Amino acid sequence: MIMGLVRHGQTEWNALGKIQGQTDIPLNEEGIRQAQALARRIASEDRQWDAVVASDLSRAAETARIISETIGVPLLAGDSRLRERYFGEIEGTTTSERLKRWGDNWPLEAAGAESDESVNARASSFIEQWKRESPRISLLVVSHGNFMASMLPLMCSSALDEHIGNLSYSILQWDEEGWTPLLYNCTAHVQND
Repeated sequence: MIMGLVRHGQTEWNALGKIQGQTDIPLNEEGIRQAQALARRIASEDRQWDAVVASDLSRAAETARIISETIGVPLLAGDSRLRERYFGEIEGTTTSERLKRWGDNWPLEAAGAESDESVNARASSFIEQWKRESPRISLLVVSHGNFMASMLPLMCSSALDEHIGNLSYSILQWDEEGWTPLLYNCTAHVQND
């Protein structure tokens, strides 16, 4: 099995530095351009993908649609397990707003965020289902930054703890030994476009 992991393109909230979480914010013009750039990159590569699946939030779904149409593979129904972490009270806020309202300890003071255990359970459920039901598939997965930052270490213990940028592209291959990263957190297509 080969799994490609893609973070959705930019939204207005990304541009403003606001945490989105599960608030359904669409791609902005830059996000559409970024998705088109990655789609062109994928179409120009030798690797063949069997399908694209995404979070059911519009920013990921639209990124996946652009990629799917460009490379000519099926777009599967959205999967709610791939949604971004729910961030509770901090959704829609910038860093300065969080600091003003909750202080430096805002990650612990703000209420309602989904736990690491819940996010990891969703990610594990998704990964294990695909490994079990489609062990030979090459699947592109379009999701969200914080979710992917949680999912990657579950797949590969050597995954670096670094920011997952908009339209980040990673490829991991599964075999009996585990997951091997073939490409990790690459944004060259956005920088070169």
